[in-house]
Amino acid sequence: MIVVAGLLLIIPLAAALAALAVPARAAQAITAVAGLACFGLVLALVPAASRRDLYFLKFIRIDALSVVFLLATGFLYAAVAVYSIGYISSARDSSSGRRYTRRFCLGINLFAGSMLAAPMMSNLALLWVAIEVTTVISALLVALEGTDGSAEAAWKYILIASAGLSIALLGTIFMYYAGAQVLGQHYNLAFAPLLGAAPRLGHTALRLAFVLAVLGFGTKVGLFPVHTWLPDAHSEAPTPVSALLSGSLLAVSFYAILRYYQVAAGALGPRFPRDVLLVFGVASLLLAALYLLDQRDYKRLLAYSSVEHMGILAIGVSFGAPVALAGVLLHVLAHAAAKGNAFMGAGVLVRKFGSKQISSVRGGLDLLPWSGPLFLAAILALGAMPPFGIFRSEFEIVLGGLAASRNVGTVILVVGVTVAFFGLSLAANRMLFSPSGGPSGGPGGGAAVGAVATLARGEPSVWMVVPVAVGLAALLVLGLHPPGELTGLMARAVTQLRGPA
Repeated sequence: MIVVAGLLLIIPLAAALAALAVPARAAQAITAVAGLACFGLVLALVPAASRRDLYFLKFIRIDALSVVFLLATGFLYAAVAVYSIGYISSARDSSSGRRYTRRFCLGINLFAGSMLAAPMMSNLALLWVAIEVTTVISALLVALEGTDGSAEAAWKYILIASAGLSIALLGTIFMYYAGAQVLGQHYNLAFAPLLGAAPRLGHTALRLAFVLAVLGFGTKVGLFPVHTWLPDAHSEAPTPVSALLSGSLLAVSFYAILRYYQVAAGALGPRFPRDVLLVFGVASLLLAALYLLDQRDYKRLLAYSSVEHMGILAIGVSFGAPVALAGVLLHVLAHAAAKGNAFMGAGVLVRKFGSKQISSVRGGLDLLPWSGPLFLAAILALGAMPPFGIFRSEFEIVLGGLAASRNVGTVILVVGVTVAFFGLSLAANRMLFSPSGGPSGGPGGGAAVGAVATLARGEPSVWMVVPVAVGLAALLVLGLHPPGELTGLMARAVTQLRGPA
């Protein structure tokens, strides 16, 4: 297992360096192999992490909770690496296209590598550093298209995210102060000793540390009111980057909040940290659900869906019941697969119709015989329709809310999810079911109709279909019958996360 942990750090870095030195086609192949290898290595960690914590050198610590988030990142790394072969295939024919491909592969490997590293960090300071690294790399990827919109979105993202991480750093300092009072001045923010000493930590410093961590890391999670960078960045980034941002980066940042939650619950009892998460979660869910009803850009639509689902995660943790926490961890995995599928499907729509506007996309099911149904399935999965994994995870969270007698929060959750479903389904209906030669129903509809009417039926690339089909299979497995090894892993993670009753 030590070798596996080391390879998870080395392979993405090696693939990134190779992307600078080899031809564009080889860079894409190396990236795909690296993504698949890393996902395989994460799967190899599942049995061991289900039984014990794993340590490597002085700065790597892997437990069951870490591996849940590593699975989400590893799966999306593999999926988008394969998908990207088709996504940027048309750009390799010119010298500028070859440069773009190398930069893209360099960035994707470094980005995925930094997100794999974050959950493996053994102390809170290194965790903060790893998440800061993800900010820098992902901001460069958001700006990769070189348009005015992408540059503006990247600057907005890096300014807001850096400000948020500065707040998180202040929270980390308060956590160090609380730990040093008990563990001594040479304490280095290692997580395991801090968690063990939690009942003896000062309450005031812990309250400040937790609130600052939720607000600071919540900037990267996309929690209200520090979510404003997210719709712009997700909309302007290359589609594979949007999939990683939404399905993996937000989850990794939420992982950091969970580590602070464990310490705060151990020191203060569960009520205070749960109430804080409930407030942020409810605000995020309701805001996103309302915004989903009135979107014109389908990538921004999916971005607000991410805000909704991060709110669901926060609400689920606030319920505190074991079944709710199990639902939260399952939701991390199911959301990664569903949102990755949705963004990859959106990338096919952009390639096919040449627009991100909902009003410009008509007849998707007819013109895209594979990607159209797969995109529809992804939207239904995000809307928590059975038999997909998100239905199962949200059902468990609702059960946990009722078991914990958090009835008001549970009702808000159900109402918010229902409103969000209507927003997603209305947009999908316009894009997929409206006749390609019919009225567009929106501004500029006539131009859209003429453009759609001339399109040939077919897929842009098989490479853009296969990863989405695999993602759909994963959603069905998570919804119908999660593997026993995964269930055991999540059970141990729930035990670690639950804290005092």
